[in-house]
Amino acid sequence: MKQTWNKKEKLQQFLVIFIPIFITQIGMYSMNFFDTMMSGQFSPNDLAGVAIGSSLWVPIFTGLSGILLSITPIVAQLIGANNKKEVPFSVIQGLYAAITLASFVLIIGGFVLEPILSRMNLEPTVHMIAKNYLIALSFGMIPLFMYTVLRSFIDALGMTRTSMMITLLTLPINFVLNYLLIFGKFGFPRLGGVGAGYASAMTYWFITIIAIFVIYRNRPFSNFHVFRTFYLPSFKKWKEIFTIGVPIGLSIFFETSIFSAVTLLMSEYSTTVIASHQAALNFSSLLYMLPLSISMSLTIVVGHEVGAKRFNDAIEYSWLGVSIAIVFSSILGILLFIFRESIAMIYTDQQEVVHLTAQFLMFAVFFQLSDAIQAPVQGALRGYKDVNVTFVMAMVSYWIIGLPLGIILARTTSMAAFGYWIGLIVGLAAGAVTLSLRLFYIQRKKYQALKA
Repeated sequence: MKQTWNKKEKLQQFLVIFIPIFITQIGMYSMNFFDTMMSGQFSPNDLAGVAIGSSLWVPIFTGLSGILLSITPIVAQLIGANNKKEVPFSVIQGLYAAITLASFVLIIGGFVLEPILSRMNLEPTVHMIAKNYLIALSFGMIPLFMYTVLRSFIDALGMTRTSMMITLLTLPINFVLNYLLIFGKFGFPRLGGVGAGYASAMTYWFITIIAIFVIYRNRPFSNFHVFRTFYLPSFKKWKEIFTIGVPIGLSIFFETSIFSAVTLLMSEYSTTVIASHQAALNFSSLLYMLPLSISMSLTIVVGHEVGAKRFNDAIEYSWLGVSIAIVFSSILGILLFIFRESIAMIYTDQQEVVHLTAQFLMFAVFFQLSDAIQAPVQGALRGYKDVNVTFVMAMVSYWIIGLPLGIILARTTSMAAFGYWIGLIVGLAAGAVTLSLRLFYIQRKKYQALKA
């Protein structure tokens, strides 16, 4: 990254970083999108099973891998402060932490998966698909967590186009493996939704191996000698990673897990309702990649500016990102409302599921504006390394306001399953307001410190 002197230069530099991140996020999410869409084409039971499995997997992965996203602000501020010698050591410690976290999840999952699924009121077929889908995914858990660290390092250098190219290289692999293993083509076993889990796990290995090769061989990454010096695990560095990363991971977990909690609560409804809810949520999550990508970009640019003590530039970048998110998310929300029936038909041709999915998508329109504010604001706050208060705000907004309201509306009014979605909308809106106030406070605090 380079220093910018006016809003035009900031916009140009921000877009250079943002566009590859956005394409990368779309590519990464497309794996889950393909899992859901192609499983739905196989059967409603497979769609429901993958929906339940994803609802358990996504908050675990996003929450724990969110801890590893601390590598981005750590490296960004080291680069901004021109302290490059510490970078390879930080990355290697991040990889050690990634392997440890993934191993922890695998061990705990082996004990709790069956009891959790057994407590849910699932049809036997859906129960078995969800369980085997998660077991299949587990084979790719360690490389996926490692890739989170490697990608955070790449992005922190401002080389987001590299992450994009790595993801685009592996995306066709995932699609082909899904096609072969879900539908049993060319002599491969016909595994349905479970095949999607194996396809994703194999893809995670490919993407991690490619990232290691690029960092080892290509400049500017090879200049840091990340894999050419052996470092013992440093619990002091782990403390820094977890001190910054745990609040980030918890913030992400509180946001993603509320969607998963709603899906699990919906297990009391029919398979049609579960499948429709998951299809609508899956597409809404795809649209969320826009504000999420802006959030990740803001962490990089704000982190660089804060590291260089250019606090005014950090403020300008923060609100530039929020403005871009609001404009584009509003456009996507309008398009979602207009084409909701056509979107629903991507997932299934069963009219009952299509009709119900289109209804859920109407509520998803309101997700867009709240996400357009709260996600970029969180990204800016991470650039400041302000993460502790953020996760408390996220917990209150989503779990103390949003989810209880959704339960009340779903169980005491005629809204039924739609009541949960209204609760989600209110929780996201509360998060957008409180996080924005926090960003104003931090920016004013930094500005006053600069003047002093």
